[in-house]
Amino acid sequence: MNRTAPRPRPARGRSWARPEPALTVLTVAAVVLAWYAIARWRVVSELFVPHPRAVWEAFVEILVEGYRGGTLLRHLGDSLYRVLAGFLLAVVTAVPLGLAIGYSSRVQAVFDPLIEFYRPLPPLAYYTLLVIWLGIEDASKIALLYLAAFPPLAVSAMAGVRGVLAERIQGAQSLGASRWQVFRHVVLPSCLPDIFTGMRVSIGFTYTTLVAAEMVAATSGVGWMVLDASKFLRSDVIFMGNIVMGLTGLALDRMIRVLERRVVPWKGRA
Repeated sequence: MNRTAPRPRPARGRSWARPEPALTVLTVAAVVLAWYAIARWRVVSELFVPHPRAVWEAFVEILVEGYRGGTLLRHLGDSLYRVLAGFLLAVVTAVPLGLAIGYSSRVQAVFDPLIEFYRPLPPLAYYTLLVIWLGIEDASKIALLYLAAFPPLAVSAMAGVRGVLAERIQGAQSLGASRWQVFRHVVLPSCLPDIFTGMRVSIGFTYTTLVAAEMVAATSGVGWMVLDASKFLRSDVIFMGNIVMGLTGLALDRMIRVLERRVVPWKGRA
């Protein structure tokens, strides 16, 4: 008796890490419950771990009445302005430079040593110089955030260029594509996934440096608010400020992911 061979299934792109919303919600709930239990049964002093209710009350108080002359929205707005200004300036400069470094050995010889020299330096090591050069206003803070955001973007763009398959470039050249056409239609699209990964890493570095940027001569910002609250042992305000910064950073990361899905719809597909 003849048997028909099973029809092969169409190939599908692999999804290495599908989101699990239920597991995420359970994880967050477990963390909150553990926090509540520690505060409720006073496992440690409320000075170190305030009750969630106290953190919520601090949030409402600062949202309505403000903190040291500024509302929470003003502090958050000032911090976001500094973060986004430094990050966007880094995007429009570091990405083209990283592409050029990966594409040209001469450009690499000029700029790569400079980037690799200052990339490991902690921001506070040169922040005082920025304050001396640019003053105590937002210019020095934005410059610090810019320098923090720059290396991940440049390195990711450079790595993206070097990771392009030679067969793709040779195939385009065999069809008569010019050097610019090869870059525009082959190299740049192949680099976009790496560039967006660099953007996500960069925005994290920028937000991490925010507190350092608001340490010197600042009177507003969520980072400044957290530092100021630490002087008065206001752990409720410290917790609240860190939660606000974490949620804001998460929102910025999600926005980059949404943009990536629109610009690079083929990422993750075989």
